[in-house]
Amino acid sequence: MRIVSFTTLYPNTARPNFGVFVENRLRHLVASRQVDLTVVAPVRWPSREVPYRQLRHGIEILHPRFFTIPGLGMYVAPFGLYLAGKRTLSKLLHQGRIDLIDAHYIYPDGVAATWIGRALKIPVVMTARGTDINVLPDFRFPRALIRRALARADGLISVSAALKDRLLELGAPSAKVRVLRNGVDLAQFHLMDCETARAKHQLRGPVLLSVGSLLMAKGHDLTIRALPLIPQATLVIVGEGADAITLRAMAEAVGVKHRVRFMGTLPHDQLPDLYCAADVLVHASEREGMANVVLEALASGTPVVGSPIPGMDEVIAAPEAGRIMAERTPEAVAAAVNALLAAPPSRTQTRAYAETFSWDATTEGQLAFFKAILATHKR
Repeated sequence: MRIVSFTTLYPNTARPNFGVFVENRLRHLVASRQVDLTVVAPVRWPSREVPYRQLRHGIEILHPRFFTIPGLGMYVAPFGLYLAGKRTLSKLLHQGRIDLIDAHYIYPDGVAATWIGRALKIPVVMTARGTDINVLPDFRFPRALIRRALARADGLISVSAALKDRLLELGAPSAKVRVLRNGVDLAQFHLMDCETARAKHQLRGPVLLSVGSLLMAKGHDLTIRALPLIPQATLVIVGEGADAITLRAMAEAVGVKHRVRFMGTLPHDQLPDLYCAADVLVHASEREGMANVVLEALASGTPVVGSPIPGMDEVIAAPEAGRIMAERTPEAVAAAVNALLAAPPSRTQTRAYAETFSWDATTEGQLAFFKAILATHKR
């Protein structure tokens, strides 16, 4: 099968950690040796630091430029992506390199992909990942385009059962939808000598870890405000974002500045050490599709305290995985963390649980779904 994955969520030289979760899924798909894959990952014009063509992990990535208008990006991005993407995919089609378009993120990427697919008569599969269908449909214009794209797509993938329910609410035909959850790289994230990892980062006592963009929606603020209720704990926060100054000020205001360590953005290959050094990963996000950081922590043997949002109970589904907080409040975060610290599962138990989230089932599901769609499309 000749697959073109179309998405703006993909690592590049300017943003090496951006969209790693999409890259991981595609790397395992390529490893099956049943597909020839090209990634078309448009970037905003001019993006001079990103070359047009790159190779990462043996996968060819093309970065056509698309235009958008500051302040109106939500509304014009699908059109810019369509124009840039159609030119690139037309060339690939002429070269005999496309059987199917695999689009990631329903809006604007998937919407543009369905337009390209219709213009070039190529089947399209779209993957829903979270904000694209949990938040963007709240706006009337994106909602209309999303609903139309769901009807036009040949296949739809959601990374959790909760997101499938949301797709159905938006009018997606049930027969088109498959749930293929994210997996985790069990070779990259694994049990390690945690005392060595703690010593490397000069960490002692209970260690909490929070990983994600420094945005209020990610819930770092709840964990900071919970810290006074968690005796002697240190909180390590990995990420950068628009609310960094606010979060630093909050740590000082609640009297825990000396117990919060802001690490900034780290390369993905530096995270295993920190997962191992932590006693608990706290993931207090207000919305998520299938949180990759949760799976990575579990694979490293670190239990998780997660927020009570749709889909979280699909990952934290056993005591060895951790706990789901009763509500998204600092008090509930502290209660769940303290309970987990008082009676933690063994790291071996947590790792064994995580091994059920390998990429194998996801890859097999993708291949079967793509083959079925292509068989129907050729009739």
